Amino acid sequence: MEIKIIIPSPLRTFSNGERSVSFNLQENSLIIDSINELEKQFPGIAAKIVDQDNNLHNFVNIFMDGEDVRYLDGINTKLTPNCEISIVPAVAGGFK
Repeated sequence: MEIKIIIPSPLRTFSNGERSVSFNLQENSLIIDSINELEKQFPGIAAKIVDQDNNLHNFVNIFMDGEDVRYLDGINTKLTPNCEISIVPAVAGGFK
């Protein structure tokens, strides 16, 4: 299934300036699978999104089709076909 990830300005140094990327993942994939795919394409980006235990950093929010995944199943939220994932730095914290 195809998904699209919107990359915020502070992380575009990892994505060669790309504002968004699209790729295919297997059915029943999770948010963490999309982060892992981002890491494959853009090494180093995952460390800015999740910690070594694969928990979202406190200063990062991820939205799937406009819904904050923290209020769903976090990084274990199941992706839906053609979903749009937005990585959003917290206003007060930003990426470290």
